[in-house]
Amino acid sequence: MNGAILRLLIRRPGTLRSRSARLAVLALAIAGAALLVWSAVIHLELWDDGYREIPSIGPLFLAASVADIVLALLAVALRRLIVLLAGAGSLIATGGGLLLSAHGGLFGYTESLAVPYAMLSLYVEFTGAAVLLLAVAVLAVAPGRQPAASNPSAVPSRT
Repeated sequence: MNGAILRLLIRRPGTLRSRSARLAVLALAIAGAALLVWSAVIHLELWDDGYREIPSIGPLFLAASVADIVLALLAVALRRLIVLLAGAGSLIATGGGLLLSAHGGLFGYTESLAVPYAMLSLYVEFTGAAVLLLAVAVLAVAPGRQPAASNPSAVPSRT
C-alpha cells in the first residue's frame, strides 16, 4: 500500500493544525458512534424478536450489531480515519441491505419497509453514515501540523 494512503487512513485529529477541526472530528465521531450503537440496538431487538430464525439474515443481524458496537467504541477511542470510514461503511451496508431486501429480496428473504423499525433503521443508518463521512472528510482535508524538524521557526538559532 502506498505510504501516503496508509498515513491518511491512520490519520487522527491530534495531527490537525486547527483546534476547531479537532473538536469537529471529536463531536462527529461521538455522534456517529451514538448512531452506530442505536443501529446495533435496533438490530439486536429485531434479532431477539424472531429475526434470529431467518437463515442468513438472523446471523447477519447479530454480527452487524456486535460489529457496530465495536466500531462505535473504536470510533470514540481512536478517531482514526479508517475506523470512522469502517463505521460509515457498516451503516451503509446495513441500510443498503434493508433496501435490497425490501426491493427484491436478499438471501432469499423479502422485507417490507412498513414493518416496525424499518424506516427508523434507515434514518439512523444513513444519518450515521453521513455524520461519520463528514468526520472522514474533515480528517482528510484539514491541514495537518508540520513536524518540528520541517518548521524553520522551531529550529533553534545558533548565535
